[in-house]
Amino acid sequence: MKKGFTLLELLIVIGILAILATVVALVLNPAELLRQARDSQRLSDLRTINSALGLWFASASSTSIAVATTTCTYGSTQVDGTGACQQNQVTTVNGAGWIYGIDFSFVPGGSPLARLPLDPSNGATYHYDFSVTTSGTYEFNANMESARYASGGSADVESNTKDGGTVDAVYEIGTDPALDLM
Repeated sequence: MKKGFTLLELLIVIGILAILATVVALVLNPAELLRQARDSQRLSDLRTINSALGLWFASASSTSIAVATTTCTYGSTQVDGTGACQQNQVTTVNGAGWIYGIDFSFVPGGSPLARLPLDPSNGATYHYDFSVTTSGTYEFNANMESARYASGGSADVESNTKDGGTVDAVYEIGTDPALDLM
């Protein structure tokens, strides 16, 4: 008598494993998990930048900034001295990066940031926007891409009641999240 599995037994086991793998893939949804990971990075980046900018304003000898509030809607952006939006992916912290005109190296003890973070996707849809007024109020924006963090999701950070901003589908943080960047 031979010992081993019959072809039918092997096909049944392979079929059961295929069904289980499909169910696990549908339940876990790896694409959504990747979107949630990118959103977590966005939240971390903007909170870090917000803290660094608050430290800069607290320690700067002069907070007069010669730019006007401007709407920027593409790429990682800067608001330059003319108030025009420009795509800028420079991550230096010396005032030439996408947070234009803020030189973090003037913070006593050195810059709180080694470099300015860029959005994990950094394209036309998902990017960081920054705007500042001459009075020193500022706002950072980011679009969330996962169902969890987007407006109406289980961990919603975009709704006006959650972030204090004016746009329901954008995460807004800063001293004045109602600057209407988007």
